[in-house]
Amino acid sequence: MSTWEAILLAIVEGLTEYLPVSSTGHLSMTREVLGINDAFSETYIIAVQFGAILSVVALYPKKFFRFDIPFYSKLVTGFIPAAVLGYLFDDYLEQLLGMPWVIPFTLVSVGIFLLFTDRIFGEQSDENVQDISHKQAFLAGLSQCAAMIPGVSRSAASIVGGMAAGMNRTTAATYSFFLAVPTLSAAGIYKMYKNKDLIMSQEISHLLIGNAVAFVVAWLAMRGFVQYLRKHGFAAFGWYRIAAGLAFAAFLYWRG
Repeated sequence: MSTWEAILLAIVEGLTEYLPVSSTGHLSMTREVLGINDAFSETYIIAVQFGAILSVVALYPKKFFRFDIPFYSKLVTGFIPAAVLGYLFDDYLEQLLGMPWVIPFTLVSVGIFLLFTDRIFGEQSDENVQDISHKQAFLAGLSQCAAMIPGVSRSAASIVGGMAAGMNRTTAATYSFFLAVPTLSAAGIYKMYKNKDLIMSQEISHLLIGNAVAFVVAWLAMRGFVQYLRKHGFAAFGWYRIAAGLAFAAFLYWRG
């Protein structure tokens, strides 16, 4: 994998990690279209998530560096379902990543659902993220597990799960950002440990550059996403997912 390919993948990661469009799906599509199929790239797209994780901490430093036991406990509550199911089904999930046709199907199907999400949940009461209950945190975390299927989107699943549990759009999106920190950190550390020999044999500069790029792009994407979601809702993301899914399906079909 070349340096420019590493940078491109980092940009895709940063742009899509916190939007309801599926970072895993977009990274897989990028690799397929560009023909990036070396073993290191599979580990790289996991490792580069650390830059995106740090962007959440940088955007909300008071939440993470203040000794707030209720806040930490709600993150743990939301993290538990993904930790348990991710560990139990890790081998099966890796098999799904090797099935490219799963991605256009999930992009389109979840995209259609997002077109109606605002109507389904309507306007919900204002609240702050620190006011959510442990039950709401758990339900958002449980919904997040749907994103273990490539193309679903961790962000979309956890936000919709939070809204189903009674959060408003902004609160659900913010909690989804926070929940990404333990979830992605645990997944990244686990995957990197499994592939530590492969990582050490590659250019560490790729990882450093990629994480720096992902950090900046994800920071900018998060700021814009919350503002957009508050005013406009999910419909545009739904249409985008449908278009991206159909385009990738056409690519896979013509490639044969």
